[in-house]
Amino acid sequence: MVVVGSGLAGLTGAVVLARAGRKVLLVEQHYNLGGLATWFKRRGGHVFDVSLHGFPAGMKKTCRKYWSKEIADSIVRLDGIRFDNPQFRFDTEFTREDFVAKLQSVFGVEPAAIERFFAELARMDFYSDSGETVGELFERHFPGRNDVHRLLLEPISYANGSHLSDPAIAYGIVFGNFMASGVYTFSGGTDKLVKSMKAELERLGVHIRNRVQVDRILVERGRVRGVEAHGRVIACGAVLSNANLKATVERLVGREHFTSEYAESVAKVRLNNSSCQVYMGLREGESIPFVTDLLFTSTASRFDSLELCEMDTSSRTFSFYYPKTRPGLERYAIVASTNAHWSDWNLLSPAEYESRKALLVERTLESVEHYVPGVRGKIEHVEAATPRTFEFYVQSPEGTSFGTKFEGLKPSMTLHEQVRGLFHAGSVGIIMSGWLGAANYGVIAANKVDAWLHSLVEVEA
Repeated sequence: MVVVGSGLAGLTGAVVLARAGRKVLLVEQHYNLGGLATWFKRRGGHVFDVSLHGFPAGMKKTCRKYWSKEIADSIVRLDGIRFDNPQFRFDTEFTREDFVAKLQSVFGVEPAAIERFFAELARMDFYSDSGETVGELFERHFPGRNDVHRLLLEPISYANGSHLSDPAIAYGIVFGNFMASGVYTFSGGTDKLVKSMKAELERLGVHIRNRVQVDRILVERGRVRGVEAHGRVIACGAVLSNANLKATVERLVGREHFTSEYAESVAKVRLNNSSCQVYMGLREGESIPFVTDLLFTSTASRFDSLELCEMDTSSRTFSFYYPKTRPGLERYAIVASTNAHWSDWNLLSPAEYESRKALLVERTLESVEHYVPGVRGKIEHVEAATPRTFEFYVQSPEGTSFGTKFEGLKPSMTLHEQVRGLFHAGSVGIIMSGWLGAANYGVIAANKVDAWLHSLVEVEA
């Protein structure tokens, strides 16, 4: 079988299928594996992670069960997370216990109201969607408390693009995952993680091909027959696509192979927003004092989901990389991330585009100087990525960093009902966004693939 795309869902799907005894070909159009969970290098010894380095504790369990003990043991808890905005400023362990304490001591919320909120989140699952939005959920539990809404949603918005108008169920499950025991990262950086995953795939006999662009997923009489890449046809019994849902249906397969009802449902699926990132690498020998690991900062007087994505937003997240992040490298780096809209960047002329990127960099440097005075003089390398960058390198439609909105989940999970042997695992419904969700969705999809292939053997027998 063929896995198209090597994001964390594709990688984890491939390892599950290989362990099940399947002959797997993993193809990736980029030179690096990992999708958005990857890294890149620059002259001067600089190494940058593309994604923010934070995910729930559940990633440790997933990696231990489906990857290796070595990978799981390299997952460590972040030492510090800080909020700094006009409504509140404090450090947090980002656990339920600490959030409950802060909601009482800093925000003055009654304990009973807090308990009702967390109890409702604990009851949420995929099959109990009330139709309520995140904003409605917040207003029902904490009416008129924009500061509380900010605490609860702002960090999740950076993690997966959540918006006040999104389904409450999608937010609740993700937030609940983080509340288990804080935020974790991978000691050694994304490069060590992905290289370890690649080594495990190769040990299991998975064939990995980088720089291979899949042009078409081939379908005959309603069933997958193979993929076409570089003019070559690779026959296979099943395909697991880790490409964006809309790209899979509309570009790789073609609407003509689906029922009109299904094709229309996919056409109506909304894409999530994208991101801008600024990568700052300190020259060798320079250092900064410990500030925190993740810093959610803003000068906006009130929380607004729309403000987070504005081109001139004053809200951003800083990921601080110390030598502990990549032991042995002894280098410091800072990555700033802001949410963004494709439409704000797509139509800029070349000159306008470069000007806006320069402004993005300058505003980011001004902001980080507030927390690390004098750091600008220590930074040797700085560059910016925009939605156009992500669209170019990852080929996600409109540069989306977080896949599709919630309505994309159903067509993703039922893709195989339309075309036999075709399955999807990717960032859909924002529940699946982020490292843990992507990896777990890869497991779910791989088990479906394996069960379907088993059914074929039984029929032939």
